[in-house]
Order: sequence, then C-alpha cells, then structure tokens
Amino acid sequence: MELNHETLKKAYNYLSKDDCLNHFIVKFSDSIDISERFSDNYAKALADLIIEQQVSFKAAITIKKRFSELISNLSNNEILELKLEKIQSIGVSFRKAEYIQNVYIYFQESKYDFNSASNKDVITELISIKGIGLWSAQMFLIFVLMRIDIFSPGDLALMNSLKINYKIDITNKKTVESLVENWSPYKSVASLLLWKSIEEKYFYS
Repeated sequence: MELNHETLKKAYNYLSKDDCLNHFIVKFSDSIDISERFSDNYAKALADLIIEQQVSFKAAITIKKRFSELISNLSNNEILELKLEKIQSIGVSFRKAEYIQNVYIYFQESKYDFNSASNKDVITELISIKGIGLWSAQMFLIFVLMRIDIFSPGDLALMNSLKINYKIDITNKKTVESLVENWSPYKSVASLLLWKSIEEKYFYS
C-alpha cells in the first residue's frame, strides 16, 4: 500500500484513536502535502536527502534550492561531469559533494527495481551507496516511494516531537517502540503529523 490521498484518509481515521495524533489531525490534516518532497528522479531525491543530513530545516531548503538551480536542465551524465568544487559552492562540505556524486554514479549503473522491493531490501540497497545511511534510506521510503509504515528513530526532530508531545523518555528504546507500534500500519502518517507539530511549534498538552 502506498501513501496517497485515499490512504491518508484511512490513516487519519485509524490514528485518530490516539488523542495526541487526533489533536494534530484536526489541526493539520488539510495542510499536510504528501508529495512536497517527492521526485521521480531518484538520484536528485537522494542528493536532496544528503543535503538535509545534519542541517536545520531552513538551511536545507535554501541549499536544496541552490542545488536545483545548479543542475537545472542538466542530464544526470552532465551532473556527473560537474567538478566537486562546483557542487560544494551551493553550501555543502566537500564530503557531501562527493556523496552527491556517488549517488549519481550509482544511478548511472543501477537497474534496481525500488518500487517492487520490500522496505528492508530498499534500505539494504541504498546504504550500500557511500553517503547514504539508515536515516536517508528511511526518508526515501517515506517521501519518494510513499511507503506508509515507516518510522525513523534516528530523526532528531521526530524524537523531539515524541518527547514534547508524549512526555516520554526517548532514551528508553522499549517505551518508544511500544508507542510507535500502536500506529502501524500508518507510522509514516504519524511521523508527518509529529514533524508538522515541530515545524509549526504547535504541541499537545
């Protein structure tokens, strides 16, 4: 099952039994855009996720915009020909520039069928690319492949949202897992609501 508008309605209905999530559904259900980070160019999507690693939400938006402008009208092969210094000039480290290049190299050669692969297999395939870790692979599953049952405990904003909204000890792995498991099979949608809470500074009390 993929994340689309019909699934989103089912997810809201299912998750509304959680008082905290229902609070956010009432507030945010009309403003959540499931396709805002979607790209059918998987290399570009992963490059954007590399840019997002360990930077603030606002900084990521600015740098991703610069990257989009840099590669506008270029083919993947032409992007590969860009010097690393040119990629670095958008505001990323030399290492991130290398990682972005690695992604484009991978998609030049790969014939991997991401759409039919399981979540686990997608993660295994993606983390074989230098520069792509578990967090990036999970974000790819949510925002690009539109998988509906993904939660990323390595996402700082998400965990911060749990801490603020549920008043739980987020260092206790079992406590987090038992809460998150209640949201299956719609963990991705719960994540979208919890992220929105942090972005809008709107919390459940």
